[in-house]
Amino acid sequence: MVQLVGSLRKELADSISTCKVLVVGAGGIGCELLKNLVLTGFKNIEVIDLDTIDVSNLNRQFLFQKKHVGKSKAQVAKESALQFCPSANITACHDSIMNPEYNVEFFRKFMLVMNALDNRAARNHVNRMCLAADIPLIESGTAGYLGQVTVIKKGMTECYECQPKPAQKTFPGCTIRNTPSEPIHCIVWAKYLFNQLFGEEDADQEVSPDTADPEAAWNPEETAARATASDKDGDIKRVSTKEWARSTGYDSVKLFNKLFKDDIMYLLTMDKLWKKRKAPTPLDWHQLENSECPKEGTPASGLKDQQVLDVWGYCQLFQHSVETLRSQLQEKGEGAELVWDKDDPPAMDFVTAAANLRMHIFSMNMKSRFDVKSMAGNIIPAIATTNAVIAGLIVLEGLKILSGELESCRTIFLNKCPNLRKKLLVPCVLDPPSANCYVCASKPEVTVKLNVHKTMVLTLQDKIVKERFGMVAPDVQIEDGKGTILISSEEGETEANNSKFLSDFGIRNGSRLQADDFLQDYTLLINVLHVEDLERDVEFEVVGEAPDKAPPPQTNQEEVNSITNGNKDSAQPSTSSKAPSEDDDIMIVDSDEEDGAASSSAAAAAAATGGTKRKHSDAETGETSTKRPRTDQSAADNNDDDDIIALD
Repeated sequence: MVQLVGSLRKELADSISTCKVLVVGAGGIGCELLKNLVLTGFKNIEVIDLDTIDVSNLNRQFLFQKKHVGKSKAQVAKESALQFCPSANITACHDSIMNPEYNVEFFRKFMLVMNALDNRAARNHVNRMCLAADIPLIESGTAGYLGQVTVIKKGMTECYECQPKPAQKTFPGCTIRNTPSEPIHCIVWAKYLFNQLFGEEDADQEVSPDTADPEAAWNPEETAARATASDKDGDIKRVSTKEWARSTGYDSVKLFNKLFKDDIMYLLTMDKLWKKRKAPTPLDWHQLENSECPKEGTPASGLKDQQVLDVWGYCQLFQHSVETLRSQLQEKGEGAELVWDKDDPPAMDFVTAAANLRMHIFSMNMKSRFDVKSMAGNIIPAIATTNAVIAGLIVLEGLKILSGELESCRTIFLNKCPNLRKKLLVPCVLDPPSANCYVCASKPEVTVKLNVHKTMVLTLQDKIVKERFGMVAPDVQIEDGKGTILISSEEGETEANNSKFLSDFGIRNGSRLQADDFLQDYTLLINVLHVEDLERDVEFEVVGEAPDKAPPPQTNQEEVNSITNGNKDSAQPSTSSKAPSEDDDIMIVDSDEEDGAASSSAAAAAAATGGTKRKHSDAETGETSTKRPRTDQSAADNNDDDDIIALD
């Protein structure tokens, strides 16, 4: 007869009480997960999170209370969880999982790792550490009412990076600076403006008119004289925005007229930009102030954050926020900088006002503070119930692993609406590793297209090896027979190389670079494909994960035989009855703060998820297209303003 301890077999209960698990993240999913673990009987838990508790967390992260605001999430989560089970041994770390001390040996201490993260960089890192340590990883994510849980095991399943994730949505600089056509363009511009005025200046976040816009084939010497300025201080000058603002004492009226009148009049002189577009309409502070005309956009009833003000209302909000931010800068002292935070009221007021004024200038409907915050902060409302369901599923998958039943683990999708089988939860079999994955393949390899005469070593290090390929402390050497070290993880060792171009080291078309990250126990071979010209604002392009080594495509008949539920992954719900092929065409949900805009809620969810599980190859183009999930009926109901999402 089977012995039970509570509802669990005695062997499993014993394994639960003795095994050591790592929980990465103590936010929305992490709080629910920690509570579930101690109530299930897990006694040895280590939880790590770098974040501190914000008041906005309290509506869904139920281990935290108002008195905990500003404290470590990991530490408070530990203290609260111990109230459910005082005998549990919980270790809390207020730290980043990407720090070098959390190396492969650290991960090998655990029988199981559970991710409750909110950004792709950390997810990539934990994925690689678990692969290196050969420890099972349970990955999860939520996006509003959508959620997903999957299991990753080296050599048996896809890793987190097997399926390519779309790059963060970015916009050409000339669109942001010259020709915005969507509210998100104005919001991005306003965030850039905040940094240019009050924060750390970034040359890539310039807000002044872009005279290099290829669409504006104009003569700047002639047209500059046609841009009339309101006064001398507000005239168009080629000095840094912050330097100019300081010279005016952060005078809000002069700033207003410079940004929303003078710069706009300067744009109007670029005649060719407006031949097929509606030209912007400059705003003048003094005219608005003295206008006796009725103001448009009467504030709506309801919550303050959901009201849309009129133009003069946003003018006043702009003035008040500039004065508040100026005072904050003065309090911090000479050379101080502010950091934009969506939860900082003056910073949010500034972006709301500046973005809406620019929307009005470019004939767009203005947005409420709530809408602007949702897009500027890359968030959608987090649903506590979704987090609770996903946390429960994580524990259930963990129990399967500890029972030695890895083959019964599933990728489970939580949908907003029931599918045709009336199911909200849809389990799918785990996919095997991708032979072309640049992380878990036996010999990871990629091809990068770039101009060796224009690409500097620093770009290779920061934007390609670290940002694109997720390495933390890379060493890069040239496979030239000499083992020339291009980038070293030892501080200062190759710093002199940073400002040199790749061609200075003999790198040319066909050169091969070996990138190693000893922390992640990860090696990647990079093939260099030299091209003279790339698209505007594109510094490099990843051509393929394993050039010339991809397996031949299946024949049409093979595809027909292998497709289950409308996909090539042969992933199917663990039910005996089969429904039409597209019923369970569900997106894999990932949580990323860096995802960009989409034109519908379905596309938005895809952006947030970092990709979809279901992909269909286009035989003509060789590209993959994402199928719209039939289970999500909300796309038509949502407007385009909810398209920037990041998850709990």
